[in-house]
Amino acid sequence: MFGYVIVNKGDMKFKEFDVYHSYYCGLCQALRKRYGKAGQMSLSYDMTFLAMLLGSLYEPETRTENIKCIAHPFEKHMARSNEFSSYAADMNLLFTYYKCRDDWEDERKMSRLAYGKLLKKAYRSICSRYGEKARRIDSLMRTISQEERKQNQDVDYMAGLFGEIMGEIMAVRKDEWQDNLRAMGNHLGKFIYLMDAYEDIEEDIRQNRYNPLIKRYENPDFEEEIKTILTMIMANCCKEFEKLPVIDNVEILRNILYSGIWYRYEMVSKKREEKLAGLTNGRQGVKNAGPI
Repeated sequence: MFGYVIVNKGDMKFKEFDVYHSYYCGLCQALRKRYGKAGQMSLSYDMTFLAMLLGSLYEPETRTENIKCIAHPFEKHMARSNEFSSYAADMNLLFTYYKCRDDWEDERKMSRLAYGKLLKKAYRSICSRYGEKARRIDSLMRTISQEERKQNQDVDYMAGLFGEIMGEIMAVRKDEWQDNLRAMGNHLGKFIYLMDAYEDIEEDIRQNRYNPLIKRYENPDFEEEIKTILTMIMANCCKEFEKLPVIDNVEILRNILYSGIWYRYEMVSKKREEKLAGLTNGRQGVKNAGPI
């Protein structure tokens, strides 16, 4: 359920992408320092956005360093980190552990069981540090798993559960901005959950797996309906973002929220349009075929 909150690199200045990449590298370093290589493997763009957003809003002391790493062994590049890089690393690992747990319980994937065991000590440490926040996230994740096993087709309810999780994660402090951050996270979480379901719908049907959009998929207006829902959700998300007094990196964050986040949707939608066009042309060819 990760990989949707990304930049549109084609619409960014080179300098802006370098700044974004430095936050990505900072998160990677935070994962390695806190949780070793096993934690580093869980690196995601989604939590890079979280680290950049919170860092840009609260403007903590930020460290920059030129480093080499496994991904870039021959050339140094900048890594930017602060307290929110550490927070994003913790939330990233928390999500990864839950994903491993769900994959094992639902599909009995041995690789996910093994990876989950590697992360379990770190997971317990995070739960201990974050107390009520961790318990709230854990409870919501378990509710999602339970409802998915019941084949719950109430899309608003299911997406809302994941929205609550993202809201809990983004509301990092009890201050004047927590309500805006929580609301923003709520909308962003709904988008991620629905986008994940939209992307996987055809494969889930073939594999007889749960998907909250199965009933809606038979609707001839399915594609238009989903786009409308996703657009409304992101409009509300962006509305909450614009209420925040963010100055640093604001254009990078807007690039993600207004453009980058739609990359996977456009890719999936285009692929389905091409597939449908191919099937239509194929049927037309069969219809027109006949003895010479």
